[in-house]
Amino acid sequence: MVAKPPVRILLCAPRGFCAGVVRAIDAVERALEKYGAPVFVRHEIVHNKYVVEGLRKKGAIFIEELDEVPDTGRPVIFSAHGVPKSVPEEAERRQLFAIDATCPLVTKVHREAMIHFKRGREIVLVGHAKHPEVIGTMGQLPRGAVALVETAADARAFQPRDPAKLAYVTQTTLSLDDTAEIVAILKQRFPSMVGPHKEDICYATTNRQEAVKRVAPRVDAMIVVGAPNSSNSQRLREVSMRAGCRATALAQRADDIDWEVFGKIRSLGLTAGASAPEVLVEEIIDAFAARYAVEVETVSTADEDVFFPLPRELREDAAE
Repeated sequence: MVAKPPVRILLCAPRGFCAGVVRAIDAVERALEKYGAPVFVRHEIVHNKYVVEGLRKKGAIFIEELDEVPDTGRPVIFSAHGVPKSVPEEAERRQLFAIDATCPLVTKVHREAMIHFKRGREIVLVGHAKHPEVIGTMGQLPRGAVALVETAADARAFQPRDPAKLAYVTQTTLSLDDTAEIVAILKQRFPSMVGPHKEDICYATTNRQEAVKRVAPRVDAMIVVGAPNSSNSQRLREVSMRAGCRATALAQRADDIDWEVFGKIRSLGLTAGASAPEVLVEEIIDAFAARYAVEVETVSTADEDVFFPLPRELREDAAE
């Protein structure tokens, strides 16, 4: 029997589910327990196929717009990414039983934007076009109130209506370094621009990127467990490559691993986006253990103890 070649896996910590994702998934599962199936969910509750399929099997029906919800009184849950104001307004008009599972850190950005608007400021949103979080944030205010800036080039080209009345907010799942560069350009051009009291990029995005920065220079290759449409997972892939690990790949499942690339390495970095469950990380480790003599070491850069309570309608102490 030929001995397996050794590989050392450096497991990034923190990784995987954040408090907002846990809250959103728990909201769907609790609604199914409390009200029975089906429960409608507008958009993927989080960007992870494994999670979505698991909830679908339990009785969740995923939709894109509220016109797909029949007038049956069944619950409809808004995803963790947040929704434009028009969505809960439509739900109220139709008297739908709506439950908002928007991450509280996304709701914080919505509130910041509304405060700036009420104070007469034009708002710059640093984020990615067409991402549901960005659509939801821009949809909190009238058309034209929020200008989207995606890149450093956008920041250099942006022309506000009044440079003296300007504020910025950001998507919560961006690259820390990219965002810092964009904000620095805006602040240099518009010194009176007002920013958030506390950074908009969420603690989980920050912590996962810092862990990847620590591990990436030490390994031959890196795998980020996450979905292609997950912003925070894509940012982890980019952070890893910039930190010196060129052989970095995004994988949803073990079947996605390209063994032409990952079949001849001596060390592997492994992390997971904020919407990827730990069972998929374990699946990746098992796939390597089938080919290598695996030694796993955890590299921890932060402890996380953040907890968000369920939406009020789903709490045990809420009135029936």
